[in-house]
Amino acid sequence: MRMRKLTAVVLLTLMVLAPVTPAFAVSKEIIQLQTQVQDLADRMLKMQQSFDERMGVMRNLVEQSTDNVNKLADGVQNMQRTLQQQNTDTQAKIDQVSGQIQTLNDSIDELKARLTKTSKQLEDIQAQQQNLQQQQAQPVAPGTVAPGQVMPGAAPQAMVQAPPADSLYNNALRDYNAARYDLALQQFQDYLRYYPTTDLAGNAQFYIADMEYRAGSFEAAVADFDKVLEQFPGGNKAAASQLKKGYSLLELGRKDAGVRELNSLINRYPRSIEATQARERLRKLGAATATGAHSSTHRTPR
Repeated sequence: MRMRKLTAVVLLTLMVLAPVTPAFAVSKEIIQLQTQVQDLADRMLKMQQSFDERMGVMRNLVEQSTDNVNKLADGVQNMQRTLQQQNTDTQAKIDQVSGQIQTLNDSIDELKARLTKTSKQLEDIQAQQQNLQQQQAQPVAPGTVAPGQVMPGAAPQAMVQAPPADSLYNNALRDYNAARYDLALQQFQDYLRYYPTTDLAGNAQFYIADMEYRAGSFEAAVADFDKVLEQFPGGNKAAASQLKKGYSLLELGRKDAGVRELNSLINRYPRSIEATQARERLRKLGAATATGAHSSTHRTPR
C-alpha cells in the first residue's frame, strides 16, 4: 500500500510539473525518468503481490501446523487414557488370577487332607482288625470284661466328638466363598480348636484374618496375619498373608511399616503374584521398591 501511494505521488508531481515546462524543454532525460519511475512502481507492485502470496502460504502452514499439534495432543491424551485403562484391567486380571490360584491351592490342600485322612482310616481299620483277631484268639476268664465291651448296667461314658476335619473345613470354605462370614468364622475357629496341626490349619488362620480385613478390623487382621507367618511359615498362604498384612498397615495409616512389609514380601517371593500386586501398590504410593535381602522377621511393632 505504501508503494502504491508513493508511486501515485510521483506520477501526480510529474503531471503537475509537466504543463509548466515548455514542450520543447521536455528532454530525453525526463522521459527516461518517467519510464524508470513507472518501472519502479511496477516492480514494487509485483513485490507487494509476491509478499501477500507468501504471507498467505505461511498463514496456511501455521494453521496446518496448529491443527497437527492439536491432533497430536489429542492422540497423546487418548493413549494415556488407554494405558490407564489397560493398567486397571491388568490389575483386575491379576487379582482374579490370584484368587483362582488361591482357590486351586485350597483344593489341592483339601485333596491332600482327604488322602491323609483316608490313609489314616485304613490304618485304623487294619489296627482294629488286628485287635479283634487278637481278642478272639485270647480266652476270656469268667467275670471279666473284654476290651471294647461295657459292663452290664454300667452307663456309657459321655464324649464330645469333634466333627470330621474335611467336612468342617469344606463347610467353612463354602460359607466363606458365599460371603456368609459369620458362619465361616465360627467354623474356621472350630477347625483350629480341633485340628491345630493339620496341613489346612494355616489356611483356616488366613481366612479368619482375611475376614477381619474385609470387615475393616485392621488391627485384628494384622495380629492374625502374623499368626499365619509365624506359626505356618511354610504354608501356601504365607505370601498372601504378608501382602494382606501390608495392606492392613497402610489402611491403619502406618505407611512406613506397610511399605517395609510389602518390600519384604517382594524380596521373599519375587516371582509370586502377590509380589506383582505389592509392586503395583508401591507404585501407586510413590514408594521405592527394595531389592536387597529380605527381612528376617515378620512381626510389626504395634
